[in-house]
Amino acid sequence: MTNELQRNLIGNGFGAPPSHILEAVDEAMAHRRYPGVPHSIYEEVWHAAFYQELTLDWIAGKPTPYPEHATEGFPASAAEPWDQVRQRFLDDAEQAAMIAGNETQLLAPVLCQSRTPDPPRTMTVRDQIEGVAAHNSYHLGHVVLLRQLFDAWPPPSGGDTW
Repeated sequence: MTNELQRNLIGNGFGAPPSHILEAVDEAMAHRRYPGVPHSIYEEVWHAAFYQELTLDWIAGKPTPYPEHATEGFPASAAEPWDQVRQRFLDDAEQAAMIAGNETQLLAPVLCQSRTPDPPRTMTVRDQIEGVAAHNSYHLGHVVLLRQLFDAWPPPSGGDTW
């Protein structure tokens, strides 16, 4: 990795690398509920992958609509296997990190869809990728907390314990 934005997407930036945070989470733990916590690990990662993919679509010039309701950004069911959700998230984070390493591309404008009735807006690729890094960090923090509550932290490859 050559810059801090890339580190925050796939490396040891804000916290443990996403691959470590999601390491050794099996299907049962991914779907396990904790009392009073609104989302499972599966739902947190699915949600982060959904918005990461939305951003990558916009960067690629695909006018993917912004969800009308927050519930559309979370899975309606667990039809997609956990390993597939995890890998989709990690693969798209790698793609975002590759984009973050291209200083020329980071300056390019991106047409971003908005919630109805707001019109689309234009941002830079950098703005979008920074948003992905912040959003991923927020939801990966939820995953770390759930793993701590499940007494499943740190993962085998390590993670911050303070």
